[in-house]
Amino acid sequence: QVHLVESGGGLVQPGGSLRLSCAASGTIFSINRMSWYRQAPGKQRELVAYIYSDGSTDYADSVKGRFTISRDNAKNTGYLQMNSLTPEDTAVYYCNADINPTIAPRGYEYWGQGTQVTVSS
Repeated sequence: QVHLVESGGGLVQPGGSLRLSCAASGTIFSINRMSWYRQAPGKQRELVAYIYSDGSTDYADSVKGRFTISRDNAKNTGYLQMNSLTPEDTAVYYCNADINPTIAPRGYEYWGQGTQVTVSS
């Protein structure tokens, strides 16, 4: 069994910064891809950024240049550094990971419970 736990959300003023963390625990051999999604009220969940085990990344156009995704493979933890936040970034942010529980090349997808990010003055 694998669990993903997000932390770091909260209330921040426009122009501010937050750093989200996603800690994976349980039976983990390797983590292939870690992603961050977000869902604003009344909107569909959208992909914000992802990072592969080799460090390659990609971002939604709306966050490029402001957000940075990273990971610490030794700690099975991913991060999302969010700078220059705007009210449009207000959403519940979810961590998603594709994890191999054993050496066999078979990954399973897991989701965290979400953490609220509110950008408001």
